[in-house]
Amino acid sequence: MSTAPASAPALDPALDPEHTALLVLDCQPAILAVLPEGGGREALLDRVEAAIADVRTSGATVAHVRVGFTEADWDAIPATNKSFAPLARHRVMHHEDPATAVHERLAPRDGDLVVRKTRYGGMSTTDLDRQLRERGITTLVVSGISTSGVVLSTVLDAADRDYRLYVLSDGVADPDTEVHDVLLQKVLPSRAHIIDTAELRTLLRAD
Repeated sequence: MSTAPASAPALDPALDPEHTALLVLDCQPAILAVLPEGGGREALLDRVEAAIADVRTSGATVAHVRVGFTEADWDAIPATNKSFAPLARHRVMHHEDPATAVHERLAPRDGDLVVRKTRYGGMSTTDLDRQLRERGITTLVVSGISTSGVVLSTVLDAADRDYRLYVLSDGVADPDTEVHDVLLQKVLPSRAHIIDTAELRTLLRAD
């Protein structure tokens, strides 16, 4: 029996806007601040902003996921949670802090989905899955920051929920570029099609 890794399914010739949603994950000033200042951060925003515009033009759904905590959320985080216990201890990322809002360049509009989460994945502590299914969404296009955090967790979870998945190679980023590259080249392709924002535009416009 072959031990070669399974390749990702063949790329569909087009995306059906009626059943497609672009996930914009953790694009908040407090999270974007982990990226180097200057061109890289702004270039990412440029590309995600353009992807949002393309998706809206096609009639597909835009879904924003942001992280933010209430006092009750902080109190519910156990000390055993290596990633989130320090946030709770220092009362970081309050949900009403402007730094936890969706970045103003990508601000939600009427008709967009918006959910607030308290862990890495976009679905594990939200009703995003329910809202997407109520709209008949079966295909997700993933963008956001960071590749090793919310992007990885959300893709793994969504794959287990049987969504058709695409990750925007130039619409995701991570402060660790080596980890980012390994995830895009070695890990995520087993669960998702890896495309860029130009390919997304083509797939949305294909007949």
